[in-house]
Amino acid sequence: MIVLHALRPHVGRAMGGEVFYMHELSITEHLLADCIQRAQAAGAGKIRKIHLCIGRLRGIVPDCIQVYLDMLSEGTIAEGAQITAEFLPVQVLCRDCGRQGEITPHHLQCPYCGSLRLKLLSGKEFYIKSMEVDSNGDPSTAPGHGLE
Repeated sequence: MIVLHALRPHVGRAMGGEVFYMHELSITEHLLADCIQRAQAAGAGKIRKIHLCIGRLRGIVPDCIQVYLDMLSEGTIAEGAQITAEFLPVQVLCRDCGRQGEITPHHLQCPYCGSLRLKLLSGKEFYIKSMEVDSNGDPSTAPGHGLE
């Protein structure tokens, strides 16, 4: 098994920054095409796992991506692939007190002074962190051989 790391910094974006519950279908279509292209370029015959990093403000539901991936990947080298997700925190810089901190999407104020004047530093990320693939479909390939 081969692990491919840091494949793409951005896969998709909802129009106008709005979150649509069904946007996972479009994201999954792009995700699948990108994963297949990169796995084939690396000589892989099968994609086993796709590890995603998702900012908490993205509004992406990994279970929905898995459902769409199961449907869209039939007959491809990604058929049966599993999605795993790591959620990344929302980091802000307060324009009033100047401190940096972590907030939640449900509590959008400075954790130190309560100000609403915040500069977003992170929380909208969405990228493929890595993929686990079989080289030429051979599941006996030793794990830990990553391509970065």
